[in-house]
Amino acid sequence: MQDVQSTTVQSRVRPSRRGKTRWGVHLGLIVVCFVICIPALYALQVATLTTNESFLVPPKLFPPSGDFDNNVRTLWDSRGFDQLILNTVVISLVVVVAKTAMAMLAGMVFVFYRFPGRVFLFFFVLLTLLLPTEIILQPLVDLMAELQWGANNPRLVLTMPFLASAVGVFLFRQHFTNIPRELAEAAQIDGATAPRFLFSVLVPMSWNVIGAHAMIQFIAMWNQYVWPVVMSLDREDQVIQVGVANAATVSGQADFGLLMTAGVIASIPPLILFILLQKQFMSGFTLTRDK
Repeated sequence: MQDVQSTTVQSRVRPSRRGKTRWGVHLGLIVVCFVICIPALYALQVATLTTNESFLVPPKLFPPSGDFDNNVRTLWDSRGFDQLILNTVVISLVVVVAKTAMAMLAGMVFVFYRFPGRVFLFFFVLLTLLLPTEIILQPLVDLMAELQWGANNPRLVLTMPFLASAVGVFLFRQHFTNIPRELAEAAQIDGATAPRFLFSVLVPMSWNVIGAHAMIQFIAMWNQYVWPVVMSLDREDQVIQVGVANAATVSGQADFGLLMTAGVIASIPPLILFILLQKQFMSGFTLTRDK
């Protein structure tokens, strides 16, 4: 009888302790998330300030001011942000589609085809990841100058050097390795060609990896800054990150409200894409035979 009573008391005490522990963990996570969000919240606050208010010491942290609409209109009317966003969206989508297609084809070849030097060629592809951007920057600039694409074809300048991805090849190769080879053998017995096997079998089984790869490459292209600046393209041909940097000064004076507004606007498309593809992004790196 005493054992039953002690068990009952322990069963009443343990849930309360677990509840307190859970609340403590949740409270700590909320505090950590708030600390991480402080830069973004401060950027939103500064985006609403006028030029004079942005120079106040200490800075005005609350409440928000009312200059956000004026900053947005300034970016659209005098900074050409609508054209910059359109340029960046087009360039990013072209690169994402081309990179995903090439990475998927290369991954299929490395997994489902047997040819001499296959392992060495894959190692050579991975070796390109060790090349810093600074090493290949000058040769790319010389190549673009020789082809005369800088003035004649700015879209090609911003897309062609980025159409291949060693990261994408590795990602799809690892994913296809976890797909049973019996599917390829069954498709071969049924007389399916390589394109039919790709679009009927591999693509339906790879949507999570495709979504994860597409989001990574879109954000990478959206944040391109060094290459467009080095190529010194015309203002109407530039990308959004160059526009954000140029929005920092107005008549030779820094306008932090305008700069933060530009940063907030430039971060909206990648944020929307992440919200739409977050499930695919999280599932795309779970490489198991159950996928």
